[in-house]
Amino acid sequence: MSYISRIEIDDRNLPPPTPEIEQERRVAIFDLIEQNSFDLPKRDGREFPDGPYNVELAIRDKRLVFDIATNAGEKAAEFHLSLSPFRQVVKDYWQICESYFDAVKNMPPSQIETIDMARRGIHDEGARILAERLKDKADVDHDTARRLFTLICVLHFGA
Repeated sequence: MSYISRIEIDDRNLPPPTPEIEQERRVAIFDLIEQNSFDLPKRDGREFPDGPYNVELAIRDKRLVFDIATNAGEKAAEFHLSLSPFRQVVKDYWQICESYFDAVKNMPPSQIETIDMARRGIHDEGARILAERLKDKADVDHDTARRLFTLICVLHFGA
């Protein structure tokens, strides 16, 4: 069974995250490692090593980079995705997250729930875009795409 057993975020060239962003990152990493589905499909006649995988996410030259190795350290794949398709949904996601963080402090539960439903909808849209962009590169389920999208948001925020 192929899955991500370890994920690292290369944030060396990014500003320090806010406490809220750091919390989003920790939760996404924890949830991702607890349960995920990630496989490298055969492509152009090339077979890839089986997982589990170690994944490093980074932004380099304005591109999202997935650097993937096996647990034994064998290079499995590396692919680069344009950030352009993610820009608007990431922007929308952070705006709704700010509203949500503010609402939790000041608003009644019914309004918090409404904002949270909108936040989940935007999050689902980001996961859908990511799954489309990963097509033919990596097979992921919806929950894995959602958690990876959260990590992309964390990286994108600093970039």
